Amino acid sequence: MGSKRKKARNKTDGSSPKVGQPPVVKAAAVKTANSSYGFYAVVFAVAILGGYGLTKLIQPGSKPIPKPGVFNSTIAKEADEEVFAKYAGSRSCRDCHEEQFKLWESSHHALAERPVDPAIDKDAFDPPRSIKHATQTSTATTAGQDLVLQTLGLSGKVDPYKMTRVIGVSPLLQFMTENDNGRVQAAEMAWDPHKKEWFNVYGDEDRRPGEWGHWTGRGMNWNAMCASCHNTRLRKNYDSKTDSYHTRMAEMGVGCESCHGPMKDHADWQNKYVNALSKPVVDPTAKYFDRDQYRDNCGPCHARRTELTGDFIPGQSFYDHHSLVFPDETDIFYADGQIRDEDYEFTSFLSSRMHSAGVRCFDCHEPHSTKLRLPGNQMCMYCHNGKVEGIPGIDPLAHSHHKSIDQPGGRCVDCHMPLTTYMQRHPRRDHGFTIPDPLLTKQFGIPNACGRCHAEKGNDWMLATVNEWYGDKMNTPYRQRAQMVAMAKTNAPGSHINLIKMAQTETNFLWRAASAGLMRRWLNEPTVQEELLKRLTDKHPLVRGTAALSLEPLAQRPNTRENAAMHNLLTDPVRKVRIDAAWILRATIETNHPAGKELLNYFAQTADQPAGLMQQGVFHFDRNNPQRAAEYFRKASTWDTNSAPPHHELAVALSVMNQPVEAIEQLRAAIRLAPTQAEYRYKLALGLNEINDLEGAKRELEATVKLEPQHANAWYNLGLAHSSLNQPGEAIVALQKAEKIDHQSARIPYARATILMKLNRRQEAMEATRLALTLDPDYGPARSLWQQLSGGN
Repeated sequence: MGSKRKKARNKTDGSSPKVGQPPVVKAAAVKTANSSYGFYAVVFAVAILGGYGLTKLIQPGSKPIPKPGVFNSTIAKEADEEVFAKYAGSRSCRDCHEEQFKLWESSHHALAERPVDPAIDKDAFDPPRSIKHATQTSTATTAGQDLVLQTLGLSGKVDPYKMTRVIGVSPLLQFMTENDNGRVQAAEMAWDPHKKEWFNVYGDEDRRPGEWGHWTGRGMNWNAMCASCHNTRLRKNYDSKTDSYHTRMAEMGVGCESCHGPMKDHADWQNKYVNALSKPVVDPTAKYFDRDQYRDNCGPCHARRTELTGDFIPGQSFYDHHSLVFPDETDIFYADGQIRDEDYEFTSFLSSRMHSAGVRCFDCHEPHSTKLRLPGNQMCMYCHNGKVEGIPGIDPLAHSHHKSIDQPGGRCVDCHMPLTTYMQRHPRRDHGFTIPDPLLTKQFGIPNACGRCHAEKGNDWMLATVNEWYGDKMNTPYRQRAQMVAMAKTNAPGSHINLIKMAQTETNFLWRAASAGLMRRWLNEPTVQEELLKRLTDKHPLVRGTAALSLEPLAQRPNTRENAAMHNLLTDPVRKVRIDAAWILRATIETNHPAGKELLNYFAQTADQPAGLMQQGVFHFDRNNPQRAAEYFRKASTWDTNSAPPHHELAVALSVMNQPVEAIEQLRAAIRLAPTQAEYRYKLALGLNEINDLEGAKRELEATVKLEPQHANAWYNLGLAHSSLNQPGEAIVALQKAEKIDHQSARIPYARATILMKLNRRQEAMEATRLALTLDPDYGPARSLWQQLSGGN
């Protein structure tokens, strides 16, 4: 938290667990445009628009739902007392590691969280300060020895709240208050120690009590959103039965053992033997990590990610405990990998050529102070001086074409690590080492660093200038990859060919994973299926897990090669991949299987957030328990009042439970919250048809195709609706549009054939029926119609 606050308003859109920022569920889910929680929308089980004996709608990928499985207990963990007994605390390191301790004790890590100290913090509260933000006014003041923030709370009134903890040190401090049930909440008012002023981390937003992202809500809950990154070896200890926390930690702040692991045995051995031995011996308790392990130690707190276990131990694999958020079909990152939302540093660094070349965090950052090892361009020139074999030498002045290396534009980081400000006051540099490219801005709206200083001159001027300076050198693999990804995100025809090429030739695992994730849009292409199957054996777990999730619709079908491959992944050496496979097989997996237990343990880790409830709801729904699923979806809708997906998923469950009126109410609630989501309109049309409101169904289908013109199912059903309303001309037009979008479905030309036959347009009906049988020779309704039309021939 503190310096890691996303500007997000009460919408759980698949973000990582930081304050005010929704938790990611991608570790065991597939994102679609229809659900901000990262689930494939579950099948809406309502029959659709019969009309002239046409077949009822069968959603693509639908499958029989098995009987409920046994829900077993989660994986047992060590008790807190056993875990914390292994920690000695940072002070135990000082005597032997004096230099490192001195660098650490004044660092942002050491001061990541601490108790409120009137001697340090009183300046922010005394004299009292009135803080105006949006329509509200808060006051920072004192009450005796207590530091108090008077602000709008759950009561709907401005009440006093005693501040007990503070996180961050610069450029802002965020104060916290302790509530009932072990909850600690972070205030939206933050203190700027440099300007000596209060401000709202949400800027001009006017968040209200009851919203997920209000400071009293779950989006600003320290236990879930801040604590693990601001403290050493934290145990969240959430109790879902009482909706309470018993959070504990080994040490407040990011101490030595946050990065080096528990060291009580090491401290004890040193104290016992270091002065008693006559000659040096190897300390059997010492831990030595390699460069990649140290990088992974940084990742949990410097990445946008989902926690799979909530119990990461330094030295272990990042992917055994986290699922990384990376560039995909969402807008979380730009297509070239630049950060867009509050994405922190880790992912962009993994996406970079620097990381691929072997650069690691501590090559640039002194690990104990976290400061740069060298100032300004000297840090970059340490390697790019022309004297290191294999690394191109660079003359910063000539390369930048700016007048001075000490001014904006002449500094390497200005162009290759642009700044983005979060939380109103916290500028952070993109660690993707990206290339400013005005052509990408012109083509896809991807920002470039030139525009940050020269916006008034326009993008065409920037493009002409960089072309004059660098010419053909601008046509880099970086540009080509960004173009491929951007085209795929817009469903450009043939993009799957580019993605397959990326998967086969890209040396950076993160971009292979990105290509595998984007391929899901072309899953009906055999070449994509084959490539994704190959990616299941990729050497990197992020690629294997992503490819698995892209194959989910095929892998859920029994007795297929994709299904068999998912069962193989249940024993993958990396936990993230095992959980991905278990989620895909959620309808049938035995929950006492090791991977099944890991999936349940993951559910327990995320059960205090609406996204976690949503996943558990989908889990139970797919195991033929819609009643249990509805409980989770309903609770999620109360925990996140401004998000539409809980209402949508609840409507699905209610529909299966034969409660169509209640399902329609939930869909209308979803549409009020997300009026541009075409899928919600489509599902509402199905529900209205269920209660025989055919005009209403047609109206919603028309709204669906207006919002999403490529929605084949909506066009298909709109054709059936027109037919049922005795509008055959409009019906044929709608079905023809459906055929252009989905040219592999036999049911669409068959439906058109039945209408043509009704109009006595026999020859056209035969042509449409022949097309249906060409697409699916075993399609019974079309074969029967053909026999009728051809006289049995």
